[in-house]
This record gives sequence, C-alpha cells and structure tokens, in this order.
Amino acid sequence: MTEKSPYPPHPKLDELIAVLARLRAPGGCAWDREQTHGSLVQYLIEETHELVEAIESGTRDDIIEELGDVLYQVIFHSDIAAASESERFDIEDVAAHMTAKMIGRHPHVFADPTAHTSEDVVALWDVRKAVEKPDRTSVLDGIPGGMPSLALADKLIGRAHKVGVLDGDAPASIPVEDEDQLGGLLLAIVASARASGLDAERALRSTLRGLRDEIRVVESRADGDPFDAGVIGSPVE
Repeated sequence: MTEKSPYPPHPKLDELIAVLARLRAPGGCAWDREQTHGSLVQYLIEETHELVEAIESGTRDDIIEELGDVLYQVIFHSDIAAASESERFDIEDVAAHMTAKMIGRHPHVFADPTAHTSEDVVALWDVRKAVEKPDRTSVLDGIPGGMPSLALADKLIGRAHKVGVLDGDAPASIPVEDEDQLGGLLLAIVASARASGLDAERALRSTLRGLRDEIRVVESRADGDPFDAGVIGSPVE
C-alpha cells in the first residue's frame, strides 16, 4: 500500500504555472514572450505596494487578489529564467532554494538547537547568516538602497544602534503614543516641507546617506565582524 504524502497537492498552483507557460510559448502572447526581468520590475513594485495596501485596509478578497498578482510575478520571472541559456532555473529551483534556506535558518525546529524566545531565534538566524554570507563585511550589506525612505530609515537606525553610532537606549526625542499620532506628525512635517519649498523625500535620503557614512566610519575603526554586533534581521534576508 502506498504511503499517503503528508503534503497536499496544489493543482491550482500547477494550473497557474501552466497558464503562464502557455502564454509565453510559441503561439501564445507576444507581450508575455517579450518581457524580461528588467521590464517586469515596475510591475513587481506596483503589485507589492498594492498587496501592502490590501493587507492594511482591504478585504479578504483584496488580499487574495493581490497575493495572486505577486505570486504571478515570481512565476513569471522563473519562466523567463527557464528559457534563458545563461540562467536556466525554474520555479522548482526557486522553491528548493527557499526550502533549504528556511530549514537551515530554523535548526530549533528541524534539528537539535533549542530556541525558547524570539531573541534566541534571532541569535540562531545571525549565526546561520554569518556562515552563509561570509562575504558580508558591513552591517549595511544586504540593505537595498531603493527601499522606501521611511522603511530604510528604520532599518539604518537599527544598524546604527548595533554599532554604537546611535544610542538605542536613549529616550524618544519626540514622544508619540500611537501610530495615529505618529501619522499626523509625519504628515505635518511633509506639509511644512512643502510649504517651505523643500523636498521631504530628498532631505531624508540625504540624511540617511550621512548616517550610512557614519556607520562605515565606525566599522572601519572597529574592523570587526558585522555579525558580532548582533544585528537583528529576518530569516529571509
């Protein structure tokens, strides 16, 4: 008797992959066949922002739709690579890589180490990432410069705390009680910048470049391992 697999089949996912393959095959859609990794970037960014909006303020159906749009982008890029002589990978390779990565980043689930708290889990992630990415010489490595400026600011402040550029224990210079109050404050800052003829986005990005430079200066003096600083990340970085 054949043992039943613990993993359920995914016929709808397979069907979606097949639909994309049909669209890009000879006799399919000319537009789909012409796309490249580069030409699809704008759509990936748009779909990602639409998913965020659905998560934050949409309905169940909105989230399903936008997750599908993002998933389609992953399948699209994988199909492009499968047809490329220089790349030659497909969605199975993408899934296999991510599976191995997640199993490796969670030894407390799939192997012997134990992690009873979130802090323990983060410590295991950092150890694993140090092994996986020995070429990383800075806590800034792996942070995309094209992130939205506020998200980038949050990320860089965290890194600055870890290397001592900023004091992570210092009290908030502008106390805020909740995100509603914070949102109003941020809007007021942008409105004041606009009224003064200033570009808030450019101003923040300029300041963040300065913060990056400060972090690099501190690192060059310390000449240490960026992972020794206990930089908190996520398992997918």
